[in-house]
Amino acid sequence: MLSMFRLLSQPYPTEESVRRRLVRAVIIGAFVGLFLLVFQPFGLDDWQTPAKTGKVLGFGLVTFGVLIADSFLLPILFPRFFSDARWTVGREIVRTLLFILVIAIGNRLYLGWFLGDSSTAGGWLQAIGMTFVIGIFPTVGAVLVSYIVQLRRYSQSATELPDHLASSVWKDPSLHGRASSTRIDNVPNPITLVADNEKDTLNLRPDSLLFIESSENYCTVVYLKTNPTQPDQPVKPLLRSSLSRLKGQINYPHIVRCHRSYVVNLDRVERVTGNAQGYKLHLFGGQFQVPVARRYNGSLISQLKSLA
Repeated sequence: MLSMFRLLSQPYPTEESVRRRLVRAVIIGAFVGLFLLVFQPFGLDDWQTPAKTGKVLGFGLVTFGVLIADSFLLPILFPRFFSDARWTVGREIVRTLLFILVIAIGNRLYLGWFLGDSSTAGGWLQAIGMTFVIGIFPTVGAVLVSYIVQLRRYSQSATELPDHLASSVWKDPSLHGRASSTRIDNVPNPITLVADNEKDTLNLRPDSLLFIESSENYCTVVYLKTNPTQPDQPVKPLLRSSLSRLKGQINYPHIVRCHRSYVVNLDRVERVTGNAQGYKLHLFGGQFQVPVARRYNGSLISQLKSLA
């Protein structure tokens, strides 16, 4: 029981490209419409009505609409709830089951609209119950298989990457700031980050930057502040700016975008791990973990390998 609870609480990816979500919605909607048109189950073969082909394909259109709402509208309305930081295997299973039930209800309403049908509450509950029973096993199975495949893919791939900055200086955060050198040689001019108001600025050495994280209209710049008597410590000032705007002010090849919400200094990455959501970059003795979005996997991992 405990192991099942742990499995359901494991992180599960939510990030997909707009194109992939649209293609999935079109494919599933088309499949539902064509399946019902060709096989005509649930008494559709006895349904005599004008323009029957178009009406049957309408079930696929209802499915497409529910998918679009599920893939685009809900994450926009509730971005924190659907964030990778909160999303788990259990949430994905519940979301998929609810999605199946909403499709069933939507298509039942669509059918009732054409037939002028006013089913009893018992009939509705029976239809929803059957949909749930039919959908729960393939739904749970599909989510678990997807989780296992992606977990193996990223965890195994991460083990093939060598640890970076492997000396004891980088493994022990208490020693930060006492080292005489970093991975960035001949450190050039400081970075100057300017906020949207063109007044608030932040100057820092490029080798001191760990990462930048965006949140709504602000960005948190995480960098190491030098103290002559103590080890360097991370500070986290806020700047009102978009992440893209700040990234455009940085012109160093190893400070790169790795996620829609993160810019990271690859020279400060110490270790790479992976879970079902993708790669995680560990910085400052593992105190910080920065996610890598799928779209950046290829280019970022290649750069990390070149730094090894």
